[in-house]
Amino acid sequence: MTHGRAVALMVLVTLMWSIAGVVTRHLEVARAFEVTFWRSFFNAAFMAVALLLWKGRGLWEELRHGGWPLWVSGLMWSIMYTCFMVALTLTTVANVLVTMALGPLMTALLAGLALGHRLPARTWGAIAVAGAGIAWMYGRELAGAELRHLLGTLVALGVPLAAAVNWTVIQRTTHQPTYARRRDLLPAVLIGAAISAAVTLPLAWPLQASAHDLGLLATLGVFQLAVPCLIAVQLARVLPAPEMALLALLEVIFGVAWAWLGANEVPSPQALQGGLLVLGALVVNEALGLRRARLAAGITVPEASISRRGDP
Repeated sequence: MTHGRAVALMVLVTLMWSIAGVVTRHLEVARAFEVTFWRSFFNAAFMAVALLLWKGRGLWEELRHGGWPLWVSGLMWSIMYTCFMVALTLTTVANVLVTMALGPLMTALLAGLALGHRLPARTWGAIAVAGAGIAWMYGRELAGAELRHLLGTLVALGVPLAAAVNWTVIQRTTHQPTYARRRDLLPAVLIGAAISAAVTLPLAWPLQASAHDLGLLATLGVFQLAVPCLIAVQLARVLPAPEMALLALLEVIFGVAWAWLGANEVPSPQALQGGLLVLGALVVNEALGLRRARLAAGITVPEASISRRGDP
């Protein structure tokens, strides 16, 4: 796959991820935990069929011998699935998506602590600016905000926190070549969906979703979650992680736009201003990282060519 085609597919992935908010706003009866249950159920069902067709009996072997990274990753996926949908039922799409945009910075912090990765100055600067953006988003609204919006924001924070743990576990596994070849963490997506569905079913009972709701939630489970996750795992073999993180931020822009156009959910001026600060900090951080990597690559190639020429 060419780099340009991989970038185009990653943009498509973010577009598919971004439809959750606007689709949720068109549900008739299903609410909160029932929304989470059905989306996770349809995701798990599709992933089970897809992975069985792809891996056959090897899927069961990977589930049995995946070790703790597989199950920790699965648990983090379940937290992300559950917190995301519950948060959408409590607060605005803009609040949820901008809060989720903190994921790359939280991942950098946790990777620095757990894996010994040193954070460059640009990342520390991005953390400070993003923190100021979040404070601006919510600080001016704390006094008059409804309790559900504050609760929704706190629940949404579970998504970037779980994503940070998940990515750190995946990084730790990937950096051990022999270990990584024996253990594929893709089944963790299935594990996470199954855990999320099992945990939220008792809280969602009795189920009340209409046929209309089930159609929308099946769309979310398959086309907003399972399919883009499968594509993203393949794209990770072509695109560098910083570039994928940068492209993934398009979900925030697409998601707010969908909710604005498709559900008439106009974000507050504070949410837009603070969100721009957060997104700007993340984009600059990732763009500078990519520029530095490309400059380093550009310096390395000429040196190698000089050494091959054998000039005196």
